Amino acid sequence: MIHVNDNFSMLSPSYLFSEIARKVAAYSSSHPDAEIIRMGIGDVTRPISPAAIEGMMRGVRDESERTTFHGYGPEQGYAFLRECIVAHDYAPLGVELGIDELFISDGAKSDIGNLSDIIAQSCKLAVTDPVYPVYVDSNIMAGRTDIELLPCVADNGFVPALPTGSPELIYLCYPNNPTGTTLTRSQLAKWVEYARSRGALILFDSAYEAYISEDDVPHSIYEIEGAKEVAIEVRSFSKTAGFTGLRCGYTVVPKALKGVYADGSEVSLNALWLRRQTTKFNGASYVVQRGAEALYTPQGREQVAATVAYYMRNAATLRQGLAQAGLEAWGGINAPYIWVRTPSGTSSWEFFDELLHRCHIVVTPGVGFGPSGEGYFRITAFSSHTNTLKAVERLSKMKF
Repeated sequence: MIHVNDNFSMLSPSYLFSEIARKVAAYSSSHPDAEIIRMGIGDVTRPISPAAIEGMMRGVRDESERTTFHGYGPEQGYAFLRECIVAHDYAPLGVELGIDELFISDGAKSDIGNLSDIIAQSCKLAVTDPVYPVYVDSNIMAGRTDIELLPCVADNGFVPALPTGSPELIYLCYPNNPTGTTLTRSQLAKWVEYARSRGALILFDSAYEAYISEDDVPHSIYEIEGAKEVAIEVRSFSKTAGFTGLRCGYTVVPKALKGVYADGSEVSLNALWLRRQTTKFNGASYVVQRGAEALYTPQGREQVAATVAYYMRNAATLRQGLAQAGLEAWGGINAPYIWVRTPSGTSSWEFFDELLHRCHIVVTPGVGFGPSGEGYFRITAFSSHTNTLKAVERLSKMKF
């Protein structure tokens, strides 16, 4: 038999959300009449915006005519979309980027996992804890196990301390998944300063930046001086435009970013990522990229803003309902996630089961995001208004 990658033996048998799906399926099978409200996995429920639909229809029409047909596209993404991103996502922030520093992908998750291809296997890591599981699991798959966990708990206001070790790669996600909390401009600046002083690389996941409502919370790490020298930024259209099923996102790899080979010679990370993508990726589809482009039209931007407002209304409803139920919660102000302390020392999975069985509500156990998530759970605002109100009503009948 073929020898397999031994690193997989160090992973838990199943991915967190696969385990949640298994438990919910088992409960649904034995309780077919239960009306289950799913607020665990962060999938969206609002339909794709009309502007994006029109953009994709244009793409389909182009593909149906010989003169406008597109086959293989550029692995970095079409210029029309990258130009829109630079003009609308970064220029208003005072951030100057060239379109050759942008790479269109089939979603943030893929790039977050694949970026480890250009990093040495010997690299030490630092990740906030709790953390999106892909950051840790993708590195374990690649053989990196020297991982420093940076606890983010109520006692430190969910603001991680700087590493005590010497990590070469640091993962930050703000607004944060799963806690829904944020870093202020001055707090993020400390991380940039740390990375510059240590020669470290920050992988900054800003998939939820569109949900930011407070002025002192940066939308991009590149708003911080010097960040282009130390940070890669990843974004997605999934949670703002309903693209979870369509798959489209992008990664920024500034040309100022440098690394070194084992022999000490310097290399551009932008060039390495381009080399990786042209070898292993054929690009997001032309049709989907036309849909993403349309999100930057006046109509598209208005529709995205309406979708974000819809989910944040849900978040406000959940925060109020959780407080009335006697549960302590964070987040839900600059992010569609709310992080909740379980009552009376109940473990994360125990409370998951309790909510599923007593309220027919699915949440995500905090411990699934790391050891510092024990005693918490995540609930998302990505449901309908109707189901959000139903969930709050069910929670209000429980006494915590």
